[in-house]
Amino acid sequence: MSVRADGMGWVLMAAVGAFIGGVDLASPQPSQGASAKIEGTFEKLDLPSTHTRGKVAMTEFADFYCPHCHLFEQTALPMLKKEFGDKVEVTMVGFPVIPGMLPTPYLMYEQAKLMGKGPEMKDLLFRTIHRDRVKILDRTIRGALVKRVGLDPVAFEAGLVSGKPAKAFGEGKQWGERIKVRSTPTVVLDGNIKVEGDGMTAANLKTVIRSILAADAGR
Repeated sequence: MSVRADGMGWVLMAAVGAFIGGVDLASPQPSQGASAKIEGTFEKLDLPSTHTRGKVAMTEFADFYCPHCHLFEQTALPMLKKEFGDKVEVTMVGFPVIPGMLPTPYLMYEQAKLMGKGPEMKDLLFRTIHRDRVKILDRTIRGALVKRVGLDPVAFEAGLVSGKPAKAFGEGKQWGERIKVRSTPTVVLDGNIKVEGDGMTAANLKTVIRSILAADAGR
């Protein structure tokens, strides 16, 4: 499939903090969820919920090279964290959609997760690729980045060649393919509530998350 990165693009609307568009693999058509308890625009997947009372687990499918994913990281996630705090737990799954790019950042992220520094490495990789415009992460650059997040470069490189990061990356990609992720970023809430495309606005995500948490109060 071809990747469409033009057309709609992403628009940051200051009034509502909205995020529209993304890098599409196929023009997504988010559907209105049928659940009476959950409000907003989303697709209910035929999978069991992983919901824990008072918490929402957000799985973010993202491409490190995707500027729209970087924008989501810099703008939408801080808004969600500000409103919901530790009630929303975010985990990223690397899901490449831009062709011809090396998998190095995904492997680095997975190795950093294994060493307890996943979020720090994720933030640093997005900044390095998009702000510093460094896309070839050779061993020297990797070493500098690894030190910046407080990890040992020798142990980190040994982990990279162990095959564990590659396995985790492959499993994440297969997961995204199974649930038909068609654009980045896409999020899955509590294992079975998928939000993508036009639904990926700060306003819609807040609506969906609020209603999930509100449903707990009625149980």
